[in-house]
Amino acid sequence: MRIEVLVEGGKATPGPPLGPALGPIGVNVVEVVNKINELTKAFSGAKVPVKIDIDSRTKGFSIEVGTPPTSVLILQKIGKEKGSSDPKSQKIGDISLESLEEIARVKNPLMVSSDPKASLLEVIGTCVSLGVTVNGKDPREAQRMLKEGERNGN
Repeated sequence: MRIEVLVEGGKATPGPPLGPALGPIGVNVVEVVNKINELTKAFSGAKVPVKIDIDSRTKGFSIEVGTPPTSVLILQKIGKEKGSSDPKSQKIGDISLESLEEIARVKNPLMVSSDPKASLLEVIGTCVSLGVTVNGKDPREAQRMLKEGERNGN
């Protein structure tokens, strides 16, 4: 049996949505919650997709943790809750290329391309729609520079 839920990283509780879904199955809810919190603590403050596979015969379980959307990870890095309502003219923050590389590494296994540079370009592209600059530059400029082999924009 598989249960899929969305939990806040590191802050799952035996209450809804987990308790009501797991209780009737007979698994140790506290044990499952503790394991989820351990596996999701790196995503504190973000909603994380979690899949719980349960063996109904043995009551054993395995947990598969997804990653939050790229936009959520970017916003978390810059300390904002939502993107700009007008990203062309209103910028809400700036993020370093190093932070975007970190996000690209986390997201890479789920992206269309397995190439790290292509993944980074995709993550930078998300900054366009959020109204987030990259090292003080328009994200499209940061993408162009990266494609041309420039790293720091100086």
